[in-house]
Amino acid sequence: MQHRTIIEPFRIKVVEKIKMTTEEERREFLTRANYNPFLLHSSEVLVDLLTDSGTSAMSSEQWAGIMLGDESYAGASSWLRMEAAVMDLTGCPYVLPTHQGRAAEHLLYSRLGGPGKVFISNTHFDTTRANIEFSGAAAIDVPVPENRQTDLLLPFKGNMDTRALREQILKNGPENVAAVILTVTNNSGGGQPVSMANAKEVSAICRQYGVRLILDACRIAENAWFIKNQEEGYENHTYRAIAQEMCALADGCVMSAKKDALVNMGGFLALRDLDLALQCRTVLIITEGYSTYGGLSGRDMEAIARGLEEVFEPDYLDYRIKSTAYLCEHLHAAGVPVMRPAGGHAVYIDARRFYPHIPVEEFPGQALVCELYLKGGIRTCEIGSVMFGKYDEHGALIPAQMELVRLAIPRRVYTQSHIDYVIETFEELMKDRKSARGFRIAYEPPFLRHFTARFEPV
Repeated sequence: MQHRTIIEPFRIKVVEKIKMTTEEERREFLTRANYNPFLLHSSEVLVDLLTDSGTSAMSSEQWAGIMLGDESYAGASSWLRMEAAVMDLTGCPYVLPTHQGRAAEHLLYSRLGGPGKVFISNTHFDTTRANIEFSGAAAIDVPVPENRQTDLLLPFKGNMDTRALREQILKNGPENVAAVILTVTNNSGGGQPVSMANAKEVSAICRQYGVRLILDACRIAENAWFIKNQEEGYENHTYRAIAQEMCALADGCVMSAKKDALVNMGGFLALRDLDLALQCRTVLIITEGYSTYGGLSGRDMEAIARGLEEVFEPDYLDYRIKSTAYLCEHLHAAGVPVMRPAGGHAVYIDARRFYPHIPVEEFPGQALVCELYLKGGIRTCEIGSVMFGKYDEHGALIPAQMELVRLAIPRRVYTQSHIDYVIETFEELMKDRKSARGFRIAYEPPFLRHFTARFEPV
């Protein structure tokens, strides 16, 4: 029997209180935060969909593992368990633990990058792009054209445009391509999955030109669900086997364990090249910690090792993907312009279509994240011209390709009633869309401005 209701494949053992705020209170909080949800206090938020990174609820098995954490400085048993889990997943012999994904990115991309170098991706995310550009290199996005069409129902809109990839390699010269980065799923591209066929083609092109391929694997289990359920030939594969096959196509993997390892802190860099691994290890020891803990406690590593097992459980992945699709389809039915089909970890709203009267120079995505907070206490993240916009030589805004707002769903945290509350809040926003106003930036730092920028209503 096929049930209409998606039930969580777990029971709640510990609860965390949420303070029920009023719209009047939230208006005061948002003004104090200079209209930037990143600057809100967590106690001021009812439903926090800002990110799925580090916000997972850990299992009883993971909490039990924390009590077994070996806090030895070197060669801890918890590190050996984490190393074994990462090697089993990635097939890479050299594993460097880091405190989160961006630390692994910094280790690798600062070694490979520099002036004159380019990185090519299906879509770079914010910290990836910042680490690359901070080194002096350029970050080039080549998603498939279908990715920009939010209403187009195709199964693998997160794919890389392999024709454009080949053109960029030839245009810049293979010797100047520091790496090709395949992000699964494609976070900045609407959380859309990448097919195994596309990954194989990307890998073949990289081999042809002698270019290094790096897999950003932070949501690889969710991506594996889409391959098993939507790509011919993988129906009888396990989710873990699919993930292992995709990792085998790459020269290395970067992972924020704060996503599909189901933990609150941690990450790793896994490589096949010994010389490169030794270079990165030297910097790891200088900046993060010794090579067998890399900024993590033993209990963190214990939780990661167990999380990398739990995330591939079929019941969990079915619940995870279908509950995200539930939110996406109900918003679509309410007339909200969403990226379809739903990705694995988040639902993306097309803010340009939601607020067609707000020009991109006034950041319609920022307007939507503020309205969601005011009306429902829901914190979300703009992924548009605030996050990715640049300026030309005259100071005019070069807008992002898309103006999206991401509703990132923490793993194993919220119930269906929380999600229904989000849907009801959008239904209220739909009634009075024309009254929303845009914003101007009052302050911004040179990198990753969305985290700390301050805004003023237009």
